Amino acid sequence: MNKARGLCVLDVDGTLIEEEVIDLLGKEAGCEEEVVLLTAQAMRGELDFEASLKRRVSLLKGLSINSFDKIYHELHLSKNAVKFIKVLQENKIEVSLVSGGFTTVVERLAKDLGISLYTANQLEIKDDHLTGNLICPIISREVKEATLVRWAEELEVPFDRTIAIGDGANDLKMLKSAGLGIAFCAKDIVKKEINLQIDERDFGKVLEMIDFL
Repeated sequence: MNKARGLCVLDVDGTLIEEEVIDLLGKEAGCEEEVVLLTAQAMRGELDFEASLKRRVSLLKGLSINSFDKIYHELHLSKNAVKFIKVLQENKIEVSLVSGGFTTVVERLAKDLGISLYTANQLEIKDDHLTGNLICPIISREVKEATLVRWAEELEVPFDRTIAIGDGANDLKMLKSAGLGIAFCAKDIVKKEINLQIDERDFGKVLEMIDFL
């Protein structure tokens, strides 16, 4: 059995990838301006994440699920993300994804990157179109932190060998809980509370911070 020597939990939107998927969906649904504004406010901690997410998703009502395939091909992985994941996996550090975004995209990213552990929000779909509703539970900052703890326990990884990487207000709890919490191209609210910061969108810089590889 290849027992994990560590655990790395990655936020997805704005961290692993450059984009915020919901903003791209808003563009497809013809409500980009409002969605982008709500996303920015939520990530800065100015709005309650859960309420903001529900509002943004409601604006997507009627959008065809075919939009997800188009959007997936518009995504850009952050620089050296593939190398970062490969190096950690080679060193038996389990890489996982925890996202306030959507399973439809995160599941596909995980599969393409060889990641087996992931969780994200689930959109309600009827007749191949979004209903404008989410299926609970919602991946809030509390759920992100609880997921980090649960995965570490399941993998029997000591907590000082856990890593969390994120950029937004909803990542704060897991960044503070992890053995190594890294603010990656983060919003000001995160930078104020997390000491380890990387302002260049390059996962090669993150590798330099991990001392148990």
